[in-house]
Amino acid sequence: MLFAPDLLQQRRILVTGASSGIGRASARLFAACGAQVIVSGRDPARLQATLDSLAGSGHQAAPYTLDGEDGIADWLKELAAPAPLDAIFHVAGVDLVRPIKLAKARQFDDVFNSSVKSALALARGASLRNVMQDGGALLFMSSVAGQRGQTGMSIYSAAKAAIDGMTRSLAVEFAPRRIRVNSLAAAAIQTEMHERLASGLSEAALQDYADRHLLGFGEAKDVAQTAAFLLSEGGRWVTGATWTVDGGYLAR
Repeated sequence: MLFAPDLLQQRRILVTGASSGIGRASARLFAACGAQVIVSGRDPARLQATLDSLAGSGHQAAPYTLDGEDGIADWLKELAAPAPLDAIFHVAGVDLVRPIKLAKARQFDDVFNSSVKSALALARGASLRNVMQDGGALLFMSSVAGQRGQTGMSIYSAAKAAIDGMTRSLAVEFAPRRIRVNSLAAAAIQTEMHERLASGLSEAALQDYADRHLLGFGEAKDVAQTAAFLLSEGGRWVTGATWTVDGGYLAR
């Protein structure tokens, strides 16, 4: 393993979207690094599969549909009742590729509720007394789509740009408690979501998309490893930043 097994020792970390992809890979790595992990997602069966795969002990599954509602803060208070959280990694989100002329208000709400509104609700919960340790960390999953225009991605891109802007303001707000707030902007990561998007592309279009990534498509562990660093003591002086993990996508 790349990191020491005590990198995240005795830290309680909530990972949303942990039933697959980046969320599952991150939960596994955090557990292998000594953290007590709370995994959350919509599908209890898939979430249990993630829980069963975690190294160590003291982990917990907390199925929940993150829809941006105010109840998220109360849910977070319940999770923190045994002991305050040390970190939250908000990975959950809804993907959408749809030309704007075909987009519906419901799709806008789905994307923003799962990503932006839920991130704000988690931050609101983290700000409450005894929910998060001073010196903890909030990390939000973003995307290079928030920085580079792509056809059919206007709603998704808007949500991810909002995540990055929100991150900077929250970093200022949480600074008195030395709680760090950052986001991770990933490009194409080979997950189930990526496979769904790629299946709608022609062979030529898929090759062109791959060629834009100087180091090829990424793997979930590439994002998880960056997240582990940012949530550890190694990232103690990093806040208000959007870290790009994109295999060189934005360099072109």
